[in-house]
Amino acid sequence: MATRLHSRLQKASLFIARIALGYLFFSQLFWKMPPSFGCPPDFAFTTYTLESGQLRLQRTSGLCDWIGVESAYATQPRPFFVADMRSIGGPRISIGLGWLASINGVFIDNVIMPNIRWIGWLLWGAEAFIATSLILGLLTRLGGLVAIAVSAQLMIGLGGIPNPYEWEWSYNLMVVLSLVIFAFAPGGILGLDGLIKPRLERASEKGNRLARGLLYLV
Repeated sequence: MATRLHSRLQKASLFIARIALGYLFFSQLFWKMPPSFGCPPDFAFTTYTLESGQLRLQRTSGLCDWIGVESAYATQPRPFFVADMRSIGGPRISIGLGWLASINGVFIDNVIMPNIRWIGWLLWGAEAFIATSLILGLLTRLGGLVAIAVSAQLMIGLGGIPNPYEWEWSYNLMVVLSLVIFAFAPGGILGLDGLIKPRLERASEKGNRLARGLLYLV
């Protein structure tokens, strides 16, 4: 009885985690809808100036706004995993990952921005795929892998920035939850993977290489 209850609780928890992450990505599709991705007609990005050492943003809209914000903060110090204990006389613990933010900024400035009109489709499509995969439980491990990539990029680009304030752990936890989905691939729990996997296993046993490869994604 205890083993059965444990199994049911585990499956229920993984199902809730899968649906929650899928819905998170679903809810974020609509402010950056193609073909404009919410950008201004000229696809102008958010820019910035430095005033007395402070970064001031000149914001636009949609995907162009947040890509510009990432570019701006790529030049700033970026402490991660901050635990500030100075209020009780302790230290401020953090890990400096500014070098990762800088690499992200180079990629954004030289790849994303010049090609936003078509790369925007890839970015939006990746999030739409994650939402579809996780909500339907279809190719769930692949959905989790794409979610790791998207969440990690957002964490590096936006986690912990002061203006607009983006709570670091909202992005950190997206990465952690994506890792859980990737590890456990819970698409078989009230999902389409539960229907697909037995068929793929039978086809794989008969030597079907495509089926064998797809088994790693469900």
